[in-house]
Amino acid sequence: MQEKAYETSDYDAWELKQEYGSKVHLFAEPYLLTQLAVLCSPDTVQPQVNDIIENCYRSLLVRVFNREFPRLLRTVDTRMVQSTDRGRYHGISIDPTTPVVTVNVARAGTFPSHICFHMLNQFLDPAVVRQDHLVMDRTTDSEGRVTGARIHSSKVGGSVKGRILIVPDPMGATGSSLIHALGHYHTEVEGPPKRVIHIHLIVTPEYIRAIHDKYPDVEIYAIRLDRGLSPPEVFDTPPGARWSEERGLDDQQYIVPGGGGFGEILNNSWV
Repeated sequence: MQEKAYETSDYDAWELKQEYGSKVHLFAEPYLLTQLAVLCSPDTVQPQVNDIIENCYRSLLVRVFNREFPRLLRTVDTRMVQSTDRGRYHGISIDPTTPVVTVNVARAGTFPSHICFHMLNQFLDPAVVRQDHLVMDRTTDSEGRVTGARIHSSKVGGSVKGRILIVPDPMGATGSSLIHALGHYHTEVEGPPKRVIHIHLIVTPEYIRAIHDKYPDVEIYAIRLDRGLSPPEVFDTPPGARWSEERGLDDQQYIVPGGGGFGEILNNSWV
């Protein structure tokens, strides 16, 4: 006889109630919110910045892996199998043959993508795990407003057809960079991917709309939604209920309350 308790799992992370749709997941968890609040403080500098970002992304990634990755039933010997024929674990596991690509959108996404790549190689077959690199920046007009994005160079290791495509980028502000990145995969890389997942620390209402207007099937995961420039009465409504009135970006497309430019903070490079 085999244990049956672990053959199924109704995994359900703690999510904020919102009205943006089923493709948006906001993890309103006290630990993650606490870590993010410290990260966004002006008193937090390196090396604490990297430590907190790693803590946050490892927690986020575990939740995404549990929710989005295919599973299978496995029977695995433990060390006790030598003394009893019941010394085996039987239950669900993530399918180790799941093909995945994590995308480093340099520069803010470099460290989060590295964390993702490292974690994937720990529980999947490394032969099906890949990291791609896109060197990008936002384009702006004479008044500093974001007008789009451009790719300076890329290193894409092949097809994304049938693969899970993960884009771990800390700040989902305007969406221009990631829309441009996904456009690159749609036009320049063999596909389509099985699933596209964006993983952020903070997102804005503007970002969610921009991504889903262009790519409605993208799954968006984040710790926090920032809509700090919305009219006061909007704060009494669930996120998304008055989406057209919500605002999280200032005139230079910085997130409010936000945490400042994470590309600069991560790299100690203020350009």
